[in-house]
Amino acid sequence: MKIKIQDYIKNLELGIKENKTKDYNCEDILTWINFYQHERLIHLIVTFLTAIGTILFLFGFLYFEKISILILFLITLTLFIFYIIHYYNLENSVQHLYDLYFEIKEKKH
Repeated sequence: MKIKIQDYIKNLELGIKENKTKDYNCEDILTWINFYQHERLIHLIVTFLTAIGTILFLFGFLYFEKISILILFLITLTLFIFYIIHYYNLENSVQHLYDLYFEIKEKKH
């Protein structure tokens, strides 16, 4: 997903740089933004649930003091960190798409 959205952003930025914004359909850009917003929502939900699991495993380890629960905590913590990084990139990319959309829309008029 990260590569797809970065490629799409590069394509839009190149079009803006080369003054080819008249070739872009703003409705298509909005459609892609909606797809990425949906992806962002799904990843927010998954990140939130992973955080809850991480916290539960931490409390479970602190209460039961079992190594197996500590291992589960470390696995979910690692997964949670990667989800945060992915969500951060996705969020910033969608925000950048908003800016590009408004820039293209402004140049078309």
